[in-house]
Amino acid sequence: MKIVILGAGQVGASVAEALASEINDVTVVDQHGASLAQLADRLDVRTVIGNAALPSVLRSAGIEDAEMLVAVTQSDQTNLVACKIARRMFNVPTRIARLRGVDFIADEALLADDMFAVSHAMCPEQDVTDYIARLVAFPEALQVLEFADGKATLVCVRAYEGGLLVGKQIQSMREHLPHGVDARIVAIFRELRPVEPTGKTVIEAGDEVFLLAPTENIRHVLRELRRMQQPVKRIMIAGGGNIGARVAAALERQYQVKVVECDPRRAELIATRFKDTLVLCGEATDENVLAQENIDEMDMFLALTNDDEDNIMAASLAKRLGCPRVLALINRRAYADMVQGGPIDIGLSPAQVSIGSLLAFVRHGDVARVHSLRRGAAEALELIVHGDRSNSKVVGRRIEELPMIAGAHIGAILRKGAPKARLADGFAAAAPASHVIIPHHDTVIESGDHVVVFCTHKAQISQVERLFQVGFGFF
Repeated sequence: MKIVILGAGQVGASVAEALASEINDVTVVDQHGASLAQLADRLDVRTVIGNAALPSVLRSAGIEDAEMLVAVTQSDQTNLVACKIARRMFNVPTRIARLRGVDFIADEALLADDMFAVSHAMCPEQDVTDYIARLVAFPEALQVLEFADGKATLVCVRAYEGGLLVGKQIQSMREHLPHGVDARIVAIFRELRPVEPTGKTVIEAGDEVFLLAPTENIRHVLRELRRMQQPVKRIMIAGGGNIGARVAAALERQYQVKVVECDPRRAELIATRFKDTLVLCGEATDENVLAQENIDEMDMFLALTNDDEDNIMAASLAKRLGCPRVLALINRRAYADMVQGGPIDIGLSPAQVSIGSLLAFVRHGDVARVHSLRRGAAEALELIVHGDRSNSKVVGRRIEELPMIAGAHIGAILRKGAPKARLADGFAAAAPASHVIIPHHDTVIESGDHVVVFCTHKAQISQVERLFQVGFGFF
């Protein structure tokens, strides 16, 4: 696919890295030559220096025959104008814009084809906020991701010594779950290497285990692998910037929240926006500040400043001073890989969190949702099944009949209920709500199913896409 990316900042660089690694033809546009030079040194991408909102610059980037425009500059206005030009002048089929302004995101009419012509709006700051809120709700988890409109949840936890399943085979999990509760372990990573999760696989202490289950059952399943922590009540946030302020606003209705912000003017500004959040002016990397604010009484510490080193230092310090659970926002992938699992419980890459919504447009076939996992090394896809047995490789077939793709596992199926019988008055009752199926070897896939597939390596994704694509006879 030929893709033009506007913006070589943190988000643009992460998007370029993800797309260039998949044999796409990628061109990156930015006004800063140094940022583009850094990208070109490590990625197989073409670069163009210039104002991304100018038709001449877009034409130089090859927009005339591009299949997708990804506008992720720091300016909402530039991103919107670029999408408008791409639609009106060059008829680019898919136009994705990064938007920070609430006014643009809240009013879908502004993004319609007759206005700014944005196919999909993405807000990385809001994506990260939602992601952190889920981690706070599941404090024992390393990742919490939703599929099927929230009906299925994928949780990554670290198995602990003494857990009911540690030292036992995966197939023994059914013995411990309540009647009617089902789940699937879709992946295991041991010392950064994937382990095939068969029924006879033995879980070891320290394993990163990915569990997929209906959302209402996920806590029952977590108890098998993790010692359930006490629910979070008190949270301290380091940093009152865009993400820190968003997270505080999202959490203050359910939790006691403190924000530590070093800039007096910023601290004063955001304090007026909150109803119940306490805003303090100080350095979160200062041991005295954390101690005075009783960091040892906090249930969770979130380091959300714009500086990776400050976040690592503040989170490590909070952990040493007695906070049981700490998270650090880390943009550099190498830093996140290095610190997670040590003094810092979770090293969160904001770009990897938000890139999933974009990848759904790049994947072949009908893809409803994509989640990037383990900082881009693995991926989970929610694919919509179409066709019938004559033009589909999966419809009407049992799981055991499907071709084996090493490292790829079907974890769950979302299926709509069959229509009810007609009522006495002649009207048909509404169809039952969709329900989540944890498939087994004899489960038959039906047209219209949403199938969640976990891939331990990105190299498996193209094989999964081809498996679920329908033949030409379908159209």
